[in-house]
Amino acid sequence: MPASQPLRLGQIVRLKRSSLADYKACHAAVWPAVLQQIKDCNIVDYSIFLDEGSMTLYATMKYTGSDFEADMANMRANPEVQNWWKMTDGMQETLVEGSTGSMDPVGWWKPLEEVFRVE
Repeated sequence: MPASQPLRLGQIVRLKRSSLADYKACHAAVWPAVLQQIKDCNIVDYSIFLDEGSMTLYATMKYTGSDFEADMANMRANPEVQNWWKMTDGMQETLVEGSTGSMDPVGWWKPLEEVFRVE
């Protein structure tokens, strides 16, 4: 996939209300190794939004690489990312049936279908 045509992704997960302050705090100071791995895996324009009423987190990002599965395997293989996910998974409730965490092949954040876009 050429860099001029990034893959756009949207995902959701639910945040535990009791973890709201901790989640915001850890994302105000994301570990440098995690940020670097995101970049190394060709993820750009990555944002997480919160609807506090429903405690739903919405993530949006663009993938600019050419082998999404390989890049995501590299992401999962990073011990710092694994520790980050272990911490943040504990603050969340997945909407993916049967998922046991971010390392689970079925995923943790529920992928969303893009139904409209205008640029």
